[in-house]
Amino acid sequence: MKSREQEYRELFMAEALEYYDAMSRHLSELERNPQEVNALNELFRLMHNLKANARAMGFVEMGEVAHKMETLFGQIRGQERSFTGALVGMTFQAVDTLGGMIRAVGSDQQTVDAQALLDNLDLLIKGEEPVQAQTEPTDEQADADAARKLELSDLVSIPVKKLDNLLNLVGELVIDRDRILTLATELGSPALQATARHLFRISDDLQYSVMDVRLVGAGVLLNKFPRVVRDVASAESKQVELTLSGQDVQIDRNVLQLITDALLHIVRNAVSHGIENPADRQAAGKPAVGRLSISALTERDDVLLQVQDDGRGINTEAVRKKAVRQNMLSAEAAAALDEQAVWALLFEPGFSMAEQITDISGRGVGLDVVKLAIDSLGGRLRVNSELGKGTTFTLVLPTSIAVKGSLLVELDERAYAVPLLHTDVVLSLRSDEIFAVGGLLMTRVQDENVPLVPLRQLLYLEGDEPLPRATRADLPAADVQQQVLVVSYNGRRLGLVVDRFLRQQNIVVKQLSKPLDTIDLFGGVTLLGSGQLCLVLDVPALTRLFLAKRP
Repeated sequence: MKSREQEYRELFMAEALEYYDAMSRHLSELERNPQEVNALNELFRLMHNLKANARAMGFVEMGEVAHKMETLFGQIRGQERSFTGALVGMTFQAVDTLGGMIRAVGSDQQTVDAQALLDNLDLLIKGEEPVQAQTEPTDEQADADAARKLELSDLVSIPVKKLDNLLNLVGELVIDRDRILTLATELGSPALQATARHLFRISDDLQYSVMDVRLVGAGVLLNKFPRVVRDVASAESKQVELTLSGQDVQIDRNVLQLITDALLHIVRNAVSHGIENPADRQAAGKPAVGRLSISALTERDDVLLQVQDDGRGINTEAVRKKAVRQNMLSAEAAAALDEQAVWALLFEPGFSMAEQITDISGRGVGLDVVKLAIDSLGGRLRVNSELGKGTTFTLVLPTSIAVKGSLLVELDERAYAVPLLHTDVVLSLRSDEIFAVGGLLMTRVQDENVPLVPLRQLLYLEGDEPLPRATRADLPAADVQQQVLVVSYNGRRLGLVVDRFLRQQNIVVKQLSKPLDTIDLFGGVTLLGSGQLCLVLDVPALTRLFLAKRP
């Protein structure tokens, strides 16, 4: 398996070779017509980009040659000199040297000695004649040019839409593969079973290979935030030091695309509302400059994006009181909530800690939209805060959204898939393990009272109809056990009563077609090996429905 350094080297090589080809082409254009402004501008841009990339990779000498060439083309653009005389031959020689340096990187050979070239470029920049300037190639050069091969990069650029289409086709293949494997087992044919197992291995490798191609470094997104933080801090008259880490962590490009706005919102609010102004920080015994870090890291099969500030933290009691004032819950219910449950209120639609609406609003505004974006990916949002010390938001995201682990459950002889991300525990409960409180059936799970609701009631609920009140009469008979899947969302647990558990299975989720896509209780559909369509339950939507319809 390639190391990350090797991958970066190959990417640098692919881009640098493209630069080299473009430089040679534009130099020829400029030689034919020294007034060709477009060619001159492109040469300046290419040298600037190569300089930056080479220095970032540690290729110092290559970066120096590109830097001095950039300076010369800048002088030509500024009409301080013209593209004539010794300058023409020297620039061609410099581009050839850069080409040799780039090829040396690719073949792990010793880099080209460019000291003499650098000295001559310095003389040209000062307006002096270079030493032994060559306008015609020598015989250690004509032979080398004759033997030179035209080179093509080993890497190609592929539009994301093509990868999306390829992944969809692989998904169709995986669905049919599972059907063939099921059929082979039912028929009991050893030859067909062997072929089906071979198909299973190949399609598995193909699926993960396509998913791997779609992975990009988190730095593609994280590296855009220094400017964002600078602009927000300037508008708020604050001083903020930003630290980025984990740019190498790999994640599906589509996951990054879908989470961009959510991360932007959290970062802007961390600077605007989380970090205090310099005077308040100093009064609290803190440095005037606030600290903000955005980091990416891996945790098992997930990628974590963390936004951490050393600001004022979340005032838990203020959130509790504001929720009561906004009639989200009673004072008694609010007083019974623990710290994590109070913070979960920040994600409720319409909740805001801001006293007035501004372009950059207070922490809490829009967090319901952030939560919905994360839910759509099958992710989670964690909050940790200490008053006066700071707040950390952690976005828990899947590496890829192509394949999801799921638990298959059965209800009324129909299978449903529940994403493993939201499954907590499966239980088989006796009647003495269930009790009725306030119109709800409850059970005790890890020292916590968890409400129980038949999945059938949630799926078949109509209009504004509330859930029916539960009493002791609704408890199962002593010899009947209830099969319960405990799911969790936004810090809340809910026990879904089902007919039975089937199995755990990786599934390829397809979007529901119109008009079924308007039913928010389902996150999509998949096809089982038996050929049966299986709806994928949307746990966040089911939890929100239960909270809205509870008796």
